[in-house]
Amino acid sequence: MKFVSLTVLAAIFAAPSATAFMAPKTSQGSNSVLFSSMDGSGLATGVGTPKVNTPSSPGGEMALTKDVWDTLSPIKVQGGSLRTWSFTTPAIDSVQVHLKTEGRPLNANVELWQGPDNTPQKMAVYLEDGNLRPFRAVIASPGSQNSIAIRNTAQMEYPLHAGVEADIKDGGIENFTDKLSKMATPRIIQGGAVFTMPFSPSVASVQVLLKTDGRPLNARIELLQGPNNVKQVMEVYTEDGTERPFFAIIETPGTGNVVRIVNTATVEFPLSCNLEPFLVEEGSDDMFVISEEQGTESASRFFFLDR
Repeated sequence: MKFVSLTVLAAIFAAPSATAFMAPKTSQGSNSVLFSSMDGSGLATGVGTPKVNTPSSPGGEMALTKDVWDTLSPIKVQGGSLRTWSFTTPAIDSVQVHLKTEGRPLNANVELWQGPDNTPQKMAVYLEDGNLRPFRAVIASPGSQNSIAIRNTAQMEYPLHAGVEADIKDGGIENFTDKLSKMATPRIIQGGAVFTMPFSPSVASVQVLLKTDGRPLNARIELLQGPNNVKQVMEVYTEDGTERPFFAIIETPGTGNVVRIVNTATVEFPLSCNLEPFLVEEGSDDMFVISEEQGTESASRFFFLDR
């Protein structure tokens, strides 16, 4: 027994000492659906690199929805799957989310994650035709360690295309919400109340801004075309309606478009609403004139950016 013990001890001491005290290997950084290693821009995604508006690009001007999709690099999200975009730099204080399909219905959940088990903003989206009326919204993302999660809640037969555009230009979401707020006095919608506004056929798209005085925001935005014919639905929750207001552009092709906004919270939680045309077409001209019925003066091309 002593001989065997001495043999074992001799074998241990004969082994290279670096084996027992070897420095840990440097992590190679593995990518996954929920996280991927950072690139030079401070953005990360498990499925690609989101488009970033640098200060030299026109990030401060809201382009038309059809033009945005020409420059995006969308990612196909199959039915039932989840994709996330993560970014850590505090310079990104707002993110534009774009969703569309090839003409089929769209059902998706869009969430803002900030830290573990913290979802300060989320929304459920339904589109009857994701090609005719693509979804477009601006999500405020102040602070750091933010992620955008998009889950396709439809069946496997209904994929969608998603694009996330981070704007790091000075101003961020306030560049749009401030101008829209100054256009007209916002309408107060009490908890449980309903507000509707019809739009003329010349209005190609409308913009909606929902805010609170710092309280939570719960609302449902619907686009109707004809009696009880719902074309688009957005159910929105925001933890703080001042820090993270909801801003979206809704496409309104055709005639008989009506936007309906419902404050789904209780009476203790009112919200303020700005609902105005974004793009108004007159014939085939390149000039877009705001109709006097909306109580606004004329503008060209972009309704509120020239204010």
